[in-house]
Amino acid sequence: MFTGIIQKKGLVDALEERAGGKRLWFSTAPWERAYEEGESIAVNGVCLTLADRKDDLLGFDVLEETLRKTNLGTLTSGSVVNLERALRYGDALGGHLVSGHVDACGTVRSIQAVGPDRRVEITAPESVLPLLVPQGSIACDGISLTVAELFDDAFAVHLIPTTLSDTCWAKMKVGDAINLEGDLVCKIVRREAAEGRLTNEWSWEKLQQG
Repeated sequence: MFTGIIQKKGLVDALEERAGGKRLWFSTAPWERAYEEGESIAVNGVCLTLADRKDDLLGFDVLEETLRKTNLGTLTSGSVVNLERALRYGDALGGHLVSGHVDACGTVRSIQAVGPDRRVEITAPESVLPLLVPQGSIACDGISLTVAELFDDAFAVHLIPTTLSDTCWAKMKVGDAINLEGDLVCKIVRREAAEGRLTNEWSWEKLQQG
């Protein structure tokens, strides 16, 4: 489990072809605490297992299905990614609960400067849109963000300068693929509504309207 608060940026050092997938190697600034064998680290919001280390490089094995369904398949040498180590008992939950299981990829369709901030619209597939509510949470490339506006085929988020400087989104451009994970709480409530376990006064449609 993760929080959506990015801790480090990683730089793709190498991509090794392997049977059924690839091994991705990243360099990053040192963490204060030591790595644990087989620990989980979110890479652009995708929960991966630390498979190997070489000096200051971190190695992760990624299956073909994951490469196909997420933007990890678009990475090349020199690409920058967001990194977050798994939440430990007692850690602060600064963002929202993020599982690291990406629902689908969206696409950046517009980037607008709003003072020092950025307003970004992201198109989302039909599998993700029903999970979104205005002012609700969404994980985009592992970043915990708030749904500022919701459209029929997309949603908008606002980025403060800190988010831009501390994540791989500093060089975001229109057309980029973005890993999307809907809010876990929304998923649970929607399932309860679909199963008819909410009171008659409530429905998922009413909850989406805020």
